[in-house]
Amino acid sequence: MNIRSQMTIVITGHVDHGKSTVIGRMLADTGSLPEGKLDKVRRDCERNSKPFEYAFLLDALKDEQSQGITIDSARVFFSSKERDYIIMDAPGHIEFLKNMVTGAARAEAAFLVIDAAEGVQENSRRHGYILSMLGIRQLCVVVNKMDLVDYSKKVYQQVVRRYSKFLKNLEIEGVSFVPVSGREGDNIAQPSDKMDWWTGDTVLSLLDKFRKEATLEKLPFRMSVQDVYKFTQQDDSRRIIAGTIDTGTLHRGDELILYPSGKKCQVKQIESFIDTPPLSAEAGEATGFTMEDQIYAKRGDVLARVGEIQPSVASVLRVNLFWLGRKPLEQGKEYILKLGTDRVKVQLFDTLRVIDASNLNTDTMKKMVERHDVADCVLSTQRAVAFDRVDVQPTTSRFVIVDDHEIVGGGIIREAIKDTLTEDRDKAMELNRQWQIGNIPLSEKARRYSNKAHLLVISSHSGNKKDLLGKALERRLYDRQCQVFYLGYHPEEVGSDFGDSRRRKKNTAHQREELVHRMAEAARLVLLMGGIFILAANDLTRQELDVISLVVATKKITSCWLGNKELCDFAADIYMSEDVQVEDLVKKIEKELTNKDIFNS
Repeated sequence: MNIRSQMTIVITGHVDHGKSTVIGRMLADTGSLPEGKLDKVRRDCERNSKPFEYAFLLDALKDEQSQGITIDSARVFFSSKERDYIIMDAPGHIEFLKNMVTGAARAEAAFLVIDAAEGVQENSRRHGYILSMLGIRQLCVVVNKMDLVDYSKKVYQQVVRRYSKFLKNLEIEGVSFVPVSGREGDNIAQPSDKMDWWTGDTVLSLLDKFRKEATLEKLPFRMSVQDVYKFTQQDDSRRIIAGTIDTGTLHRGDELILYPSGKKCQVKQIESFIDTPPLSAEAGEATGFTMEDQIYAKRGDVLARVGEIQPSVASVLRVNLFWLGRKPLEQGKEYILKLGTDRVKVQLFDTLRVIDASNLNTDTMKKMVERHDVADCVLSTQRAVAFDRVDVQPTTSRFVIVDDHEIVGGGIIREAIKDTLTEDRDKAMELNRQWQIGNIPLSEKARRYSNKAHLLVISSHSGNKKDLLGKALERRLYDRQCQVFYLGYHPEEVGSDFGDSRRRKKNTAHQREELVHRMAEAARLVLLMGGIFILAANDLTRQELDVISLVVATKKITSCWLGNKELCDFAADIYMSEDVQVEDLVKKIEKELTNKDIFNS
């Protein structure tokens, strides 16, 4: 059986340049319309005393017909002799650019329509830049409305020269151009007898010349975790990792790595509602699977297969973005970055250059990104995220930015930039990939003990009250039948820089860094055993807590600060006064752990 291939094409261009007319004419001239559709539209136009337009074959919404503009990305299904197509009719009006981005993001190739009479317009350039930014390298420029310029070869060549120069600056080469009249049908499906100077392709023949990209299932495996489902009834202990496969194919028995933690797992079974579970699932399929050994996974994590190209992990990202928000993107303001199924707070760290998309003029001094600007900039996320660079795998490099529940920008990730935690993150991921742990899941350990695995960090500026608190809390939790372990560092015993600022000057940054790693490794082992680890140390910083979190590879951490809140470098879960009795402090922490559902009884 010969299976026909399918390709997604986006068609875009400045408002009123006739892209909907081009599509409508191609559908009509190839007999691809539903029976009676063309006649119905003609009758509707006559009844409303409106001149017939081929664009009306697509613009079915009343608002679109009354205003004469395409508002959303309409999908058109079309088949040539060679293959099947999904044609995305993307909006051209400046107010609907975000919808155009949505349509173009799913395309493998693009048509961009330019009115021969009006020539290259601001949105013609913007759309070209967006197509480039989204990684679309197959482009055909349709110079439409040639009937309005008397089919002039000179006018056509002027448009070609001007727009080719623009595209060359975008490093888009090998672009095809074709002169057409959508209204009259010239060079749409059949060659035109009104342009004897043109011996090239028609729009229809150019469609079939687009190169089919590698199918998504042939790319390295990526799956963004949508959710983790747990079952408790009828002794069903399954934990199913669920999501839609972005690229590649998943097989039973595959060894996977979970990012950004770097933990490994093996696919035990692909779950299904049918009696016989499938042996594999492909890109585009919503699926779920169980693991041979349980690991902690959460929404937003990314899965990759061992032995294939692995995703990047970073919290500082160099990106190309297109800004759509009414208010500018500026430093100091928090936004939400949506990357796959992940959602994370993000800020603008730096702008390398801001580009006027209409003329590609650049400004390297501008430190904000205004509406419809394109920027090469650096974003800083609240925590590390997993992604692919656009040159490695475009599907998982694309993101959008949300402000107050509205999409205000989007773009692609070009590279990861090293930050202060890069080395620690790489070491932690390497450990997770190399370590082999037992097959008793933490959920089963929690049923034996009276607690779930958890890390409790107590820090203060000076004094030993945190140690008294840690030891008292250890006794209290032990009496509750918890598996608990306390570890406190004393500067006079260790000779390290965990003392006050005067003692810290006598020690090197390397010594303190080494101690942080030792504490984190100790905590990691206790948590792997399903226990509660209580750590007490002076003057822990936010960065040191980040390092501990990376090594421990968990978000199951409660942080406490004892003393003056102004001296605390991190955002603690609990702030406590040194004037309060230790017994009352123990009760306060115990209440917090209860609220977090750490105890089983």
